[in-house]
Formats: sequence, structure tokens, C-alpha cells
Amino acid sequence: MILLQVENLYKVYSLKDRQVEALKGVSFTARDGEILGIVGKSGSGKSTLMKILRGVESFDSGRIEIDGLVITPESDQETVKAQRQITAIHLQRDFGLWTESALNNVVKRVYSRKTGYEMIPTEYDLGYEEVISEAMEYLKVVGLEKKAKQLATILSGGEKQRLLIARQLAKKPKVLLLDEPATMACPSTKQEVLDAIKNVNRELGITTLVVSHLPEVHRYLADRLIWLDQGEIRDEGDTDAVLDRFLSLIGEADPLAPRRDAPPAIRVVDLRKRNYLVGTGEVLRIEDLDLDIREGEITSLIGASGSGKTTLLKIVQGIAKPDEGSVFYRLGDGWVDMVEYSRERMEVRRNLGIMYQEFALMPRETVLEQIGYKMGVKGQDVIDHARKVAEELGISDKVLDVIYSLTDMTEDDAKGVLEKLGLTTGIFEELFPRFPATEARRYAEPIFEVMDLDTSVLDKYPSELSGGEKVRVSLALVLASNPKILILDEPFGDIDPITLREVSNAIKRINAEFGTTILLVSHHVDFVREISHRAVLIDAGSVLADGDTKEVCDLFISRCDAAYLQEVPRKTAPAEKA
Repeated sequence: MILLQVENLYKVYSLKDRQVEALKGVSFTARDGEILGIVGKSGSGKSTLMKILRGVESFDSGRIEIDGLVITPESDQETVKAQRQITAIHLQRDFGLWTESALNNVVKRVYSRKTGYEMIPTEYDLGYEEVISEAMEYLKVVGLEKKAKQLATILSGGEKQRLLIARQLAKKPKVLLLDEPATMACPSTKQEVLDAIKNVNRELGITTLVVSHLPEVHRYLADRLIWLDQGEIRDEGDTDAVLDRFLSLIGEADPLAPRRDAPPAIRVVDLRKRNYLVGTGEVLRIEDLDLDIREGEITSLIGASGSGKTTLLKIVQGIAKPDEGSVFYRLGDGWVDMVEYSRERMEVRRNLGIMYQEFALMPRETVLEQIGYKMGVKGQDVIDHARKVAEELGISDKVLDVIYSLTDMTEDDAKGVLEKLGLTTGIFEELFPRFPATEARRYAEPIFEVMDLDTSVLDKYPSELSGGEKVRVSLALVLASNPKILILDEPFGDIDPITLREVSNAIKRINAEFGTTILLVSHHVDFVREISHRAVLIDAGSVLADGDTKEVCDLFISRCDAAYLQEVPRKTAPAEKA
């Protein structure tokens, strides 16, 4: 039986200087109980389609029918409300959970079907036992029944993802929409989530649409696959056959520059760090960790979620402090400890380029304007200027050192520190004024050439860039000041494999042409294999393996027990129900 039918769907976004066709006549069906995969390059319209199906995004023309409910652009609010009641969506970066037990998180969603808002019923409320029982059934379906009484906020990443799916199931949707489920997670966590999705489909028979950039996810889950390209369906059918045609567009991999016998650029010595979480006690212990990062080498840190990779990376960046130990950076003929304050520490930081998972471009500024800002923070002689202005403003060198460290933090983290200092983001413009456009362009052009970006992109706003261009522009911003060391904290985990190949080639060219030392964290094992001279496996705060990339990655995969990364049988679509 056809449960979902989409006919000739069009969606156009009106920007200030042009119109962008996000969807162009998209038509397809999904059968009752089917898992339908959707693949495509970044910017192909996948997320727009999911939002329209959910009823949170309007569309310009076409028709949607879900279990007999017809939705058109002219549909009234009652129809759209009904659409939202029979659909549920889970987004990759959504961790919106109540600070309650896992069971109460689902209970609130079950009870909201009756009350219209989320609350916990009392044992005197009518149907109390039924609500509790139903919520527990959803926890069982996603494999969390043994975690029912545990506080949601202290669950692991994979458990939180599964709890979010359980909350969506509590709405009793006809269609479950999953947009990049667990893409950013490690293989073990991803396996937990994918198995939960499979079990939900098997136990409850809910029609499920899965958007993912990862071919292995579709091979593991999807009964059929749709390939969306520039807002149009380019291919549809057997999962493996469609994936083969999609992946045929991946470009050739550039060679990795030969590994040099070079001295260390960074030395991590006797590092100790304990992280605690209220309610659970100690959750991570880094003990006596020693690690050298060699000059001109691409080194990847891999490991399971919670193993200590990000904590280690923040300490290496100098934005988190260890309990004991040092992180030395080579500066000229000497070494500077990033753990302790010194006047030289700002010069070390000036030579760092850092890119996070949550990289973001400023929407109201052109790419060139944003490069001008980055050069003002990381360019030559900016520290001497900042010190002169700081002295005039009565800011001590130690406080200036703290302010400068904020330029390497995420926006939210930086705002929190500024508030404690009694300052606003305007202090950055005073201390580190932007470079003029002509000078910013001069610095940017060689980087754009290496990144295979046309210089016309410099005068564009982020909304005018494709998904792949946004990633490469974000990387170009970090590279504009020609940092000696580039630190990448999983910024490419949720881009499609075609764009990822373009990015990996660009990173290899940067390493080869500028000799840039690159340290990155990634859960994407194939990406690590392709791009790294060396891999380091972190487990429970310790270095478990360090050396040949293929050998270390193979060890990591063997420890993950991730079935979705193994060969899986070809999918056959389920028979239609009468």
C-alpha cells in the first residue's frame, strides 16, 4: 500500500538578489513500512524536502498525500497541523531533552497527545499506568529499557540519539523522517542508532525516510534509494545500483605528500586530566599521556565517543587547562608551553588555524570581508598593535592573552568568557581591526587557487555558495593567514562523499605546497585512511595505538563491532501490502 505520495513538488527561495530553485518537480512514493533512503550532494534539496514533508516549510506548487491526508500550498492551518501530527522528524544535531529520567522524557511526549503540552502525569490521573507502560514500550524498541531511570543528560551520545527517536515514536507518527541520523558519531555509536532504526521499522512498521551522506548507512538500512541532484530526482530504485551510479561521480584522490623525517612541532608531555559529570562522578581520565606531532605531517586522532579526543584537542589548542602536564609548541629555536601564560603564547596562537564541527560563515558579510576580519586576528604584526591598544584601554597583557584565546573558541564559548570579563564582542574590532579589502584579497588568492575556488567567490555572500563551496570557503578562512599548524575538530563529518573528496584533495594540496602541520579528529575512517600520514587511536584517555594509518584504523574498526561497515546483503524492497 502506498502511504506517502509526493507529486511535482516545487520550492523556490527568494534571496535579496536572486531566486534559488531548491526543488524542481520532485515526485516519488513510499510504501507502508518501507525504509526509503535519500542521497545527494550538499545543497541538493534533501533537508528542504524533509522540512516540507514535516509541515514546517511551505512549498510553491505540487501535492503531498500522507495516509489519505492531502496537503497543497493552499492547505489551511488545520490541514498543516494534521500533517505535523502524523509525521515526526529527528535531526542530526538535535539534543533537545528534558533534565529528567529517560522514561519521563518519553512519558511527557506520550501524555502530550492528550494534553497538548509536555508534562508528567500523577498516579491519580486517568490512564496513568497506560501512559507509563506505553512510554516503556518505546524505550524497549530503541533498546533503552535498562536506562529508563537514568538522567537523560548523562546518557552517552548514542543513547541520547535513541532516546530522541523514542520521543518521536511517542507521537505515533505515520511517517518518521530522519535527517542525517548519527552522522557525526563514532562507528560504535552509529551502529547503536542504526540498529534502533531497524528495530523500530521491524517492530512498529513505520514508514521511514532516511537522509544520509554515508553510502554505508543506506546499504545497511534502505529498502530503496532516491538520488536527489540540484532539486531533481536523478535516479531511483535498488539501493546498491543507485549508490554505484552516485559514487561514480567522485573525483580521483590526489596523492598524499611523502612523509618527512621532521622534528616535532608539538610535544604533549605527562598530560593528566580528569573530567567529572554531576551525578556520575569521574567519566574520563587522561593519565600520563605523551604525544609528539611532527612538523609537516597530517596526524589523525581516532577513537570512540567519550574516549578523550576532543578534550585532548582542546588542551593542545590551549583553550582548556589540564590538571598536570605541558603542551609545548616550537617557536623559532625554542619551545612555548601553551598551558602556562607567557608573552610568547600569543605568537604561538597567531600561527594556529582552528576549524570546529560547528563551523559557520557570517551571513551578512561577503567572503572577502570575513577574510579581512580573520587577517585582522591572525595576520602579521597584529599582536604588537593589539598590545598598544590594550595598554591605552588599561587591559593587562594577561587579560589580552585571554581575549586572544577567544578568537580560537566557538562563538558561544567566547561569549561566555567575555561576559565574565565584563566585555562585549566589540573589543575584538578595537584590538584586531580588519585588514583592508585589497590586502585581504592579496592574502586570499593563493589559498583560493589551492582550494580550487574561483576568486569571484570572494565577493559573494554565504547564501550564494553551494554546500561544497561553503566548506572550502570556511577552510580557506582558516588558512588565509597561512598558519603553520592547522587543527580540525571533525568539521567534515556531515558532507557528502563527492564534496569530501574535493575537501580531502584540498587539504593534501595545502600540506604539500605550504608544509602545514595538520592535526585532526574524525570518526570517518575512510577519510582518515585517505588523508593521514599517521593515525593515533585514543581509548579511555590513553594512546592505544600510534603509527601506520591503515593498521591503526583497522584496529579501531575491529574494536567497534560496527556491522554497518561490513559487507551487507543487497536489499530487496518489501512486498506491497494489500
